[in-house]
Amino acid sequence: MRGTDLIFLDKKKLKCYLPPCHPRGVPHPLVLMSRIIALITFLLPLLALAGPAEISGARLWIAPDQTQLVIDANAPLEHKIFPVTAPDRLIIDIPGARVTGKLPLAEPADLLVKGVRSGVLDNGQLRIVIDLKQAVRAKSFVLEPNERYGHRLVVDMAPKADKPRTGKATAAKTATGGRHGLRDLIVAIDPGHGGEDPGAIGAGGTLEKHVTLAIGRKLANLVNREAGMRALLIRDGDYYLSLNKRIELSLQQDADLFVSIHADAFVDQGASGSSVFTLASDGATSRQADWLAERENSADRIGGIDLSDRTQSLSKTLWEMAQQGTLEHSNLAATAVLNNLRKVGAVHHTQVQKAGFAVLKVPTIPSLLVETAFISNPDEEKHLTSAEFQARMAGALLSGIKAYFATYPPPDTRWAKKGSVQAPKTGASGADAAATGRQHVISKGDTLERIAQQYAVSLTALRSANAVEDNNLRVGEVLIIPEG
Repeated sequence: MRGTDLIFLDKKKLKCYLPPCHPRGVPHPLVLMSRIIALITFLLPLLALAGPAEISGARLWIAPDQTQLVIDANAPLEHKIFPVTAPDRLIIDIPGARVTGKLPLAEPADLLVKGVRSGVLDNGQLRIVIDLKQAVRAKSFVLEPNERYGHRLVVDMAPKADKPRTGKATAAKTATGGRHGLRDLIVAIDPGHGGEDPGAIGAGGTLEKHVTLAIGRKLANLVNREAGMRALLIRDGDYYLSLNKRIELSLQQDADLFVSIHADAFVDQGASGSSVFTLASDGATSRQADWLAERENSADRIGGIDLSDRTQSLSKTLWEMAQQGTLEHSNLAATAVLNNLRKVGAVHHTQVQKAGFAVLKVPTIPSLLVETAFISNPDEEKHLTSAEFQARMAGALLSGIKAYFATYPPPDTRWAKKGSVQAPKTGASGADAAATGRQHVISKGDTLERIAQQYAVSLTALRSANAVEDNNLRVGEVLIIPEG
């Protein structure tokens, strides 16, 4: 029986769909009305499916090594995709659909896509043609509706040739130099989300992907101004990268530290403050941390990746990380970063948290994830869009990174040689640090009095330079040493 057949049922058949009748044999009017409404509600989706699916628009996301086409529709799209040559094109056949919106225009910077057009075949089938600048490897998949988009058909395209296409370089060069041939430290900076994945959305409409990129770029600039240190900016534009790709890029450049930047969200708009996470080997610190990791990990579904098949490989990866001490150093770096985030504002968790973030499963690189603030909090959402706050956050992250490497520098780097690292040129430390060139990384047992004596400065000047009122010092924090 088709759904529309229900409309033509006679009264006897209709009666069997009604509740027990009034004692006199007549259905109660209210009951009858409720059942009719329920029947109409049931029929409307069926009637909608009977017509052609409508494609309301599409978008192109351009990454350094791939292009992603996302097609918006009001229903799931059954499709076939295949390449043709002479010239290179990618064909998408979609039966029972029509284009009601505009297809995207190609951008000159896109080294793969020349244009996107559509037409209707003789059999009434919709055909979308992607004109290409070179042959590609392509995959397609559909996405369920979310809070921002409806049904989507996604087509991922990458160069068919094995060699990567040329484009804007975002990776830092692993520089060597000096008398001893020592190399620079490489800090992988990973702005979360991007492209089709907006991340969390604030009450005012702020997208997490824009905030993380702004902070990430500022941090990269600060890192690159440090002697003996270079930044590897994992994402330097509004495009999607799978979590595995982010890890792959950091491994290719032999990064010494991986920092993933995010902006937290929670159902409670009152939640506030920064948090720092590392990978959990034996369960999350809290239910909230577990929920957050699940939300962040779901980003890979936009790339057509199912994380459910990674359980077996995960245990092996964690074993390798434990053997190499990566998890231990991740916690050391995370602690140093968390201590310096206190200078920007309140922290949501006073201790480093642990959760199963897929992006932190880097087997040989200490890795941490920073939730800079709650984008779901209206006040913190405003802070996240402020260039001043972004700069302060980037400065605090830099101080934490420097504090970690000051204590645990890789032996083949310039930072491993005492006195080889110059004073910071910019950042949250301010002009005093640049002028004096002196900093002190707080160790266990340090006091302000002892530090003041060590550098022959007054206790008052030390307190003033660092805005410290008491002797409550935290291991890993960086103090500015003023002139004596």
